[in-house]
Amino acid sequence: MTIHTIENISFDDFSKLDIRIGTIIEVIDFEKAHKPAFQLKIDFGSLGIKQSSAQITAHYSKAALLNRQIIAVVNFERKQIANFFSDCLVLGVADNEGKIVLLQADKPIKNGTSVS
Repeated sequence: MTIHTIENISFDDFSKLDIRIGTIIEVIDFEKAHKPAFQLKIDFGSLGIKQSSAQITAHYSKAALLNRQIIAVVNFERKQIANFFSDCLVLGVADNEGKIVLLQADKPIKNGTSVS
């Protein structure tokens, strides 16, 4: 068993993260990614549409992702991945095999709602 040291942060550090609920409105295969991934367009309500690259192909088909609500950090700097620009970070956790499982609300929530 590996024990990881966790660095504590302040509440002020955490409060800098803008974590929101959004709905996936488009899913495209990301052929130029080094690892299997999708390009997602996500509706964050009043924040608008943002896009993200997500390595979630092991557990999710494009059809299963379309219209699914997700949780994402929306205030990261834009990141270029191959020929694609990611505007947000979709949140998930690794299962026992290291494949990503998405975090999501268990009831429908208005797009753009802040996680608190």
